[in-house]
Amino acid sequence: MQPGNTRVLPLGPQAIDEAARLIAEGWPVAVPTETVYGLAADATSGAAVARIYEAKGRPSFNPLIVHVPGLDAARRIAHFDPMAERLAAAHWPGPLTLVLPLREAAGIASLVTAGLSTVALRVPAHRAMRALLAAVGRPLAAPSANASGRISPTRAEHVLASLGGRIPLILDGGLTALGLESTIVAVDGEGLRLLRPGPIDLGLEPTARGRIEAPGQLASHYAPAKPVRLDATEAAADEWLIGFGEVTGDASLSPSGDLVEAAARLFDALHQAEAAPRARIAVAPIPDTGLGAAINDRLRRAAAPRPETT
Repeated sequence: MQPGNTRVLPLGPQAIDEAARLIAEGWPVAVPTETVYGLAADATSGAAVARIYEAKGRPSFNPLIVHVPGLDAARRIAHFDPMAERLAAAHWPGPLTLVLPLREAAGIASLVTAGLSTVALRVPAHRAMRALLAAVGRPLAAPSANASGRISPTRAEHVLASLGGRIPLILDGGLTALGLESTIVAVDGEGLRLLRPGPIDLGLEPTARGRIEAPGQLASHYAPAKPVRLDATEAAADEWLIGFGEVTGDASLSPSGDLVEAAARLFDALHQAEAAPRARIAVAPIPDTGLGAAINDRLRRAAAPRPETT
């Protein structure tokens, strides 16, 4: 996209229809929520989610929050235990995100969860996001609508200053009500863990284990169980080769060298390689520009030496 190609439309039925059309075509659009403006795209499409990362210039693939219209939709994506059910009943719609075990047939793109077995879910209260969810008919992945490392946006003009020329549309719903990202809580067999403080206070304190469960926290994190070799142009006899561009391999992130396609396929390819009947994994060179920088960041972590265990 080029500067000036980002339209800003006042929130209304026509703007929602246009946003839904763009999302159906695989584009992310900026939309207000009760917390901050989000950059929403189809959570079932890896390519659409890759465009979120591309627009934000995100340095690594961290899990994204999936927005759904209600609890029934959330149950189709994640497993809810009694505690999760109580939290959802008490705080949804609203600024609470629950991190829960992902259902196998949820249909959520692996890039959304960064290849993890959990998913972050929220039912938003803002009329713009709710109208967009109804119009699209699919769950929406939506991190904050700002370039990576910039201040989270609470007005449409903040989004335009940060992402102008990178996204096709911003829905202008005025100042957001809360101006602070949602509270994130993980719900598992050990109880509740506060991963990010936010507008909803559940009386929890972040602990040493209560940090965001995402790639980027450790040098080696959520990596395949097999050794990974990078910048490989051909495979050794005991290696499964993930190709890119002219390097074909056993499977390819993108035969045409498309970085959006490569990002969308990254975690699926790593899972496929891990399940393959070879002892090691090799990965073709990826250009270290644009989305390639994020892909390479994740691959370097996958290839890093594993910490010793006792």
